[in-house]
Amino acid sequence: MPINNVMAYSGKYKIKKPEKYVGDPSKVTYRSLWERQAFKWCENNSKVVAWNSEEVVVPYRWKVDKKLHRYYVDLLIKMESGHVILVEIKPDKETKPPKQPSRQTKKYITEVTTYIKNTDKWDAARNYAEDRGWTFEIWTEHTLKSMGIKLVGGPIKKKKKSPPKKKSTTIKKK
Repeated sequence: MPINNVMAYSGKYKIKKPEKYVGDPSKVTYRSLWERQAFKWCENNSKVVAWNSEEVVVPYRWKVDKKLHRYYVDLLIKMESGHVILVEIKPDKETKPPKQPSRQTKKYITEVTTYIKNTDKWDAARNYAEDRGWTFEIWTEHTLKSMGIKLVGGPIKKKKKSPPKKKSTTIKKK
């Protein structure tokens, strides 16, 4: 079922190079095909010496309910250089504030609260990373593509309806 015009796929990811995975390799779950492709990239990239998925938990305060929550970052990647990157994988559309419609709808209010929650998470993750000398990055489909990561499960393209076929009429000669 499409969510925000992107197919939602999830499943267990089978680690092929357990020596690179830091965490419990039996609990690696991808929540989109883009995440799965990023996991493959981590395993196959010789410059990545270690990685994990949803093993880093960042506390954050959501501005909407003013309560403390926990954010499970999509990826932690340690590069050969020693540099560590925390990564969130999101469709580009979800990294921008929603466009305000002419009238407020439930859909718009939901999009706004989700956007606020995401930016609160990302601010907390950025601070968490900086406190450790790491960086925080949001990877969109554009980032993945520029890295040479093959995109699968992208936005759904609606099929154009073909015009109705004309019924052929045959004229019988007498």
